[in-house]
Amino acid sequence: MRKINEECGIFGIYCNKQQQDVASLAYYGLYALQHRGQEACGITVNDDGIFTTYKDRGLVNEVFTHNHLAALGKGNMAVGHVRYGTAGGNGRENAQPIVVNHIKGSMAICHNGNLTNSYELRTALEEQGSIFHSTSDTEVIAYMITKERVSCKSIEEAVTRAVDKIEGAYSLVIMSPSKLIAVRDKNGFRPLCYGKRADGSYVVASETCALDAINAKFIREINPGEIVEFSEEGITTITEHCKKREPSFCVFEYIYFARPDSVMNGISVHNARLRAGAFLAEEYPVVADVVIGVPDSGIDAAVGYSRASGIPYEIGFIKNKYIGRTFIVPGQKTREDKVRIKLNVIKEVVANKRVVLVDDSIVRGTTSARIVNLLREAGAKEVHMRITAPPFTNPCYYGTDIDSKEYLIACQHTNEQIRDIIGVDSLGYLSIENARRLAGDNVKGFCTACFDGNYPTSIPKHTSKHRFERKISENKAENEENN
Repeated sequence: MRKINEECGIFGIYCNKQQQDVASLAYYGLYALQHRGQEACGITVNDDGIFTTYKDRGLVNEVFTHNHLAALGKGNMAVGHVRYGTAGGNGRENAQPIVVNHIKGSMAICHNGNLTNSYELRTALEEQGSIFHSTSDTEVIAYMITKERVSCKSIEEAVTRAVDKIEGAYSLVIMSPSKLIAVRDKNGFRPLCYGKRADGSYVVASETCALDAINAKFIREINPGEIVEFSEEGITTITEHCKKREPSFCVFEYIYFARPDSVMNGISVHNARLRAGAFLAEEYPVVADVVIGVPDSGIDAAVGYSRASGIPYEIGFIKNKYIGRTFIVPGQKTREDKVRIKLNVIKEVVANKRVVLVDDSIVRGTTSARIVNLLREAGAKEVHMRITAPPFTNPCYYGTDIDSKEYLIACQHTNEQIRDIIGVDSLGYLSIENARRLAGDNVKGFCTACFDGNYPTSIPKHTSKHRFERKISENKAENEENN
């Protein structure tokens, strides 16, 4: 079942008081960000410079039992991460936070995004003697900062130097023995914000829904290129990298990645999706009896389509919320069963009706075809599919797991052919122009490279998600041949 997968979610908390239950607060924050990554998760707690970490593969509530949280202990800082890997495999070694112990102390780092020059940086570091324990690009960032830290007076100076050398998408939370640092790349590809709790604690998170989960009041977003430091002295900002590039916020955050109750760039994600549905109703009107959305990200847009078109909205699918991405599919023949177990049609809503079906994207087309088939079997007379994203025609190098045109149905077929392949009566994609209008005038620049090929940075030479695994394999083969 191929869908566009999330990237990662990051979280950090800094308390002015020692010995707080920061592990539990991080747990609740990560729970709110679970939609951004379901492969692995982890938390590191800082107790006066002593770091304690627990991380593993799985969902937040699976990895962290009461005993695991208790074992993390109390402290005045914590960072946490939920992972869907866009660089490196899904083994436990790639779970975050990544903790580095160096001559000037310890550092924990969590990363959302994808570097475009990680292969070259890692190669250079390995040639200088660095030993890597994972195959994620986050460890490259950790080494770059650590390398600078040896000759710098402070962690923030080391971070400032390091971000001059890394390229691509990176929202970071970094924890030193005495400071919490938030960093956002110069393009602002991925979201990052911070807020404050009533007890004076500062909280950094990928989305505002994580602030809400622990009763933190949203203060503002971290600006593209900005470094924000939280310490005993208060808040310090470093802005020398700001405004060096035009902002390129990922438009797919509004379409799919973010939770509907989050606010990004001052715009509710829920309202942006309502607007997407309304745009689709204007671009692709149709005579129909009912509008339904594919859970979860298609529902808000379906409501928007209904309001704009006047066609009644109904709940057409019931989603089994107990199936995660770790649901086992033993073989190819059972993929259809997975769709049936995950989604079930309410037959009374669609039987003998002309249905408008709203979803967020079409990647390979196989999942869309199976969903349409479920509607046909339930008695739908017509199915008109409306997609809240433009067609995917290019790889993404900034944190979405599309690393090749090979998997993209829109690169191989025309819209009419896709319509026939997935079995719908009509098909309409949101235009790129309207995709850029989802946030109104609040966002000055979007990244739409996966739709139009206009990349805001240089294109990396090595693009495979498993580029570091392949690198290790190639080096091993070369060494064996030389020996």
